[in-house]
Amino acid sequence: MTQRDSRPTIADPDDDPRLWLEAVEGSEAIAWVSRQNAATLRRFGGTGFEQDRDTLAAILDRPDRIPLVTRHGCHVYNVWKDAGNPRGLWRRTTLASYAQAQPQWEVLLDLDALACTEGEDWIWAGAAVEAGARPQRALARLSRGGSDAAMHREFDLEERRFVAGGFVLPEAKGGLAWIDRDTVAMASSLGEGMATRSGYARTIRLWRRGADPLAAPVIFETTADAMSVWAEVDRTAGGERLWFLEKPAFFDTIGWVGDRSGPRQRLDLPLDAAWNVFGDWLAVKPRKAWTVGGATHAADTLLGISLFAFLAGERRFATLFEPGERRVLKAFFWNAGRLVLSVMDNLEPVFEIAVPAEPAFPEGHGWERHPIDNLPGKGVVSLWSLDEDESESNGELLVAVEDPVTPPQILLLDIAEGAAEPRAPMLLKRSPASFDASGLVVTRHSAVSIDGEAIPYVQVGPAAVTGEAPVHMTGYGGFGVTVEPHYGSAVGKLWLERGGTSVIANIRGGGEFGSRWHDAGRREGKRLSHDDFAAVARDLVKRGVTRPGRIAAEGGSNGGLLIANMLTRYPERFGALFCTIPLIDMRRYSKLLAGASWIDEYGDPDRPADWAFLRDISAYHRAEADRPYPPILIATTRRDDRVHPGHARKMAAKLQDLGYEASFYEPEAGGHGYGKDNSERASFIALGHAFLRRAIGWETDDGILSNP
Repeated sequence: MTQRDSRPTIADPDDDPRLWLEAVEGSEAIAWVSRQNAATLRRFGGTGFEQDRDTLAAILDRPDRIPLVTRHGCHVYNVWKDAGNPRGLWRRTTLASYAQAQPQWEVLLDLDALACTEGEDWIWAGAAVEAGARPQRALARLSRGGSDAAMHREFDLEERRFVAGGFVLPEAKGGLAWIDRDTVAMASSLGEGMATRSGYARTIRLWRRGADPLAAPVIFETTADAMSVWAEVDRTAGGERLWFLEKPAFFDTIGWVGDRSGPRQRLDLPLDAAWNVFGDWLAVKPRKAWTVGGATHAADTLLGISLFAFLAGERRFATLFEPGERRVLKAFFWNAGRLVLSVMDNLEPVFEIAVPAEPAFPEGHGWERHPIDNLPGKGVVSLWSLDEDESESNGELLVAVEDPVTPPQILLLDIAEGAAEPRAPMLLKRSPASFDASGLVVTRHSAVSIDGEAIPYVQVGPAAVTGEAPVHMTGYGGFGVTVEPHYGSAVGKLWLERGGTSVIANIRGGGEFGSRWHDAGRREGKRLSHDDFAAVARDLVKRGVTRPGRIAAEGGSNGGLLIANMLTRYPERFGALFCTIPLIDMRRYSKLLAGASWIDEYGDPDRPADWAFLRDISAYHRAEADRPYPPILIATTRRDDRVHPGHARKMAAKLQDLGYEASFYEPEAGGHGYGKDNSERASFIALGHAFLRRAIGWETDDGILSNP
């Protein structure tokens, strides 16, 4: 099979007549956005949309949904949003209370009341809670409209108020980490010369109570061309040590161990290795084959060693996990001195525990390894530590279990006693069903891509197909992110319950089968990742599930780039496209907001060799007149300070100038997401689904379904 190529001529990629749309708050740009929003809402915002919006908002706000928690000290913390508290309540309770049907919550901070009192568009962005059995202070992160940049303010957990004269850091990208009650490690882009080219923190500063943060001494820094730095305070070895982490590029990390005065010793590890430490133990997963200590370790192998011995020069590692062709290590983390391994074996979940003991070498000696065999082996199963601070972990893990037609459950698993046979997990919470899944079946399939690679995908829908099934199709294919078939309330209620079919494509560029799968779909391979998605669409037709005009595809962020390329490269395979918070202009992406941080994934458009392949996936430049483009809705948010809204604006404007049916939508808030609260998210999603159903002929202008 030969690779198709229908490249339009790009005479001068820097000749861009729509740069004015990159002015996020520019008056001319805002006027254009207002007209576009009004037109889109007039066309797709009728009674059917309003009913869907309200239905979905009610699902997102329902009082019996699962509140996810994280433990600090003797309390578990949660942020709760509903119709009465759209911005959210930051609250806490005990684990014993949480396990009850009606937990007794203590409200710490009412975000809606705060926003009203201060006249700010505050959105909760998290908190750094101090360590200890009874923490009393936290550093709350407040974002305006959901942007990545946030303000930090010290909060008293006992008095339930902000601390007068406490730590206050103005809005910026970055974060704070408690060292002690009066000292924090500050990784912030705030201040002249303190931001990298990507807009993230370039320095670590030691900020003491009462001092001016801009005058805090720098104890670690990177270059302006690097991506970012941050600091972690580690108490797992009994004392206090600081880790200084530098990201020269997105997939590279350099780590130093040190103290309050700065770094002391660099970890001699491959730049692209993933690693973490607990006490005296170091776990490492190299991204590429690594020859060290007289042995060669394959890419994605998990290795273990004594940190003290490693810093002293020892390089004989214990092998804790070896990957296979379709068996990969999805994640690994420490809890109470035990290393938890989350494995995907041909996309099915497997879990193990590795417990270190002296000596840690040679190969495998000194480590006990045991399977966790009392968890489901099918569906989507995820587990993580209940405690946010690893030094406080006691073996308790939270487990989420779900599949596309089964609502999530949250279990509590204790691995502290008897590593060989962890106690059976205890059910904590069960989510209610949000749609009628009667008659729906979940099946796995595989499509053959343009180069012969088998691309897996999951199909959910009625068992009987007619060749006319309305299909909602999505994928991502980037940054090594694994896409799994979760229980989706929106797709379930607005698509599946009405007789439709949904498809999730596991295209290259993701992490489904490890580094090789990711590398095959990044940089030069990003075009191949898009070919994979088109191959799945083709396979659905070949299998008799549907026809091209009935396939509605949706994707966001990197997935938005995917959808834009389906428009320009494979328009004949789709009936409608919903492109959200997208990258599209690959000539200028590295100059817009955080774009420079993604050069590792896409390539550098300022290098001619990289632009030679980037031009092929730059849908903004590839779009041309007189092509069979399907209808498209391009949507973004104005407060997205990660992916610039100019991408979406310019693409919609160009398509309209070329005479295509292209709609645009941009709410004011939301950050790199679909809205700042459940109501806004429901509106964004319902509008997209209304557009898709109508564009593929499944729904009339009056909101009436026309099933075959």
